[in-house]
Amino acid sequence: MNYHIATIPGDGIGPEIVREACKVLDQTGKVFGHTFQYTEVLMGGCSIDAYGVPLTEEALETAKKSDSVLLGAVGGNVGNSRWYDVAPNLRPEAGLLAIRKGLNLFANIRPAYLYQELAAACPLKKEIIGEGFDLVIMRELTGGLYFGERWTKEVDGVMTAVDTLTYNENEIRRIAVKAFDIAMKRKKHVTSVDKANVLDSSRLWRKVVEEVAKDYPEVTLTHMLVDNCAMQLVMNPGQFDVILTENMFGDILSDEASMITGSIGMLSSASMNESKFGLYEPSHGSAPDIAGMDVANPIATILSAAMMLRYSFDLDQEASAIEKAVQQVLTEGYRTADIYSPGCEKVGCSRMGDLIAERIR
Repeated sequence: MNYHIATIPGDGIGPEIVREACKVLDQTGKVFGHTFQYTEVLMGGCSIDAYGVPLTEEALETAKKSDSVLLGAVGGNVGNSRWYDVAPNLRPEAGLLAIRKGLNLFANIRPAYLYQELAAACPLKKEIIGEGFDLVIMRELTGGLYFGERWTKEVDGVMTAVDTLTYNENEIRRIAVKAFDIAMKRKKHVTSVDKANVLDSSRLWRKVVEEVAKDYPEVTLTHMLVDNCAMQLVMNPGQFDVILTENMFGDILSDEASMITGSIGMLSSASMNESKFGLYEPSHGSAPDIAGMDVANPIATILSAAMMLRYSFDLDQEASAIEKAVQQVLTEGYRTADIYSPGCEKVGCSRMGDLIAERIR
């Protein structure tokens, strides 16, 4: 098969980590008989430098015409960059918001996986993490408090602020379908997280999720209140497979989950629309202080590319081959600087990409 991928190297370490991910994809293609064609798109600070805006209409159209998008990172040092003394809509991160809106990316997928080789970096006790954990947080990305009506004004002589939490059944149904589809590729367990004991929006959320669950008889559905879920993530993370939740809850819980893995440099992510189209990116930022030094960790971007193969292209075997190669490299003791520990062999960004590509089988 031939796949067209729009690559957005972006700023800082973005070009380095995207290059390594493409290296691994190309090797995967050789082994499994696929071809990946790349079209580079400017977004973020580099687009501001070239065109005066963080994302051009032409760049967005190129992304729309591709089969999927692979993103590195955008932005510079906040408060200490030529890109930040401008209007908010002209800053690098505005390009990311614009492309999410332009591609209708409503479903954010954030895996949290603990490699045993990196277990010492996990802040949880060994008896809690046990044999580790492997979960995915499915966060609704375009609704809820962040996008509802809001205002701040004086009411009866008192300054008052209002943020409106709104969801309709269609918004809930489409994110629930994504969660159940992904659960079918994993351990077939969805935990829907809400605050149904207080919020009307959560009661509608729970009702619609239960309706969707009827179409997936192989998947087990459980409900959990968000405060309990926050506690359970640090008490017994191994119990979770797919966590499905709304925008604000997902924002908070995904950050909590990322911390218990021990290293943000290992965390992939995806944002998808109603088709299989997705934008895949590492969870970390652009790290401009180490850009061009060949010390960045490309693993999160490489794992994001594996997610692309699995969720956009249905190439589960190929995705697993990449994930196993990453595991093998870690088992053999190779580490980039951010995950280095005594007794391991420290390697650079490019070398790490080579090592993983060499182990694709």
